[in-house]
Amino acid sequence: MRKKINLLILGAFGLSLSGCIGSMPNYQTSKGTMIVFKTPTMRYADQGFVSIANSETKVEIYGSGQAVMRLRITPSQVCVSSMACMSKKEFNTKVLGNPNYPDTLIENIFKGEPIFGMEGMSQSDHSFKQHIAKPGIDINYIRTPKSIIFNDKITGTKIKVLTTGN
Repeated sequence: MRKKINLLILGAFGLSLSGCIGSMPNYQTSKGTMIVFKTPTMRYADQGFVSIANSETKVEIYGSGQAVMRLRITPSQVCVSSMACMSKKEFNTKVLGNPNYPDTLIENIFKGEPIFGMEGMSQSDHSFKQHIAKPGIDINYIRTPKSIIFNDKITGTKIKVLTTGN
């Protein structure tokens, strides 16, 4: 029995050295922000960080110096600290409250990129606004150099990212 445990530990150590057990991405940007994340199933509002790498986006919200919520968004799934990892479609349904949102929605919001293929978009210098109204969806989405605001009046989902500092 002891030999099996030692063998498992040695195997896990070997895999971690070879990079098979999830390598950490190299984040190109990490911004200190004030984040409001209000959905039908979650409510958080506090200081946090949005970190962006080539292959993933990480969102962390802190309360009293402790991470109270973490989101890890990869090309295929969203991991939430208080829940298991799930597909983006499942995240849209269970967390954001709408299965008809595009799979790229949550990542695009935290990156400050257009949503719904730029539908209903108007642009000015370094900002844009989108209004998307269709059955089951009534979204106002605004991105300025210092803020990102997403509001779906039907589900009550509100996401705000306000850049703090410079």
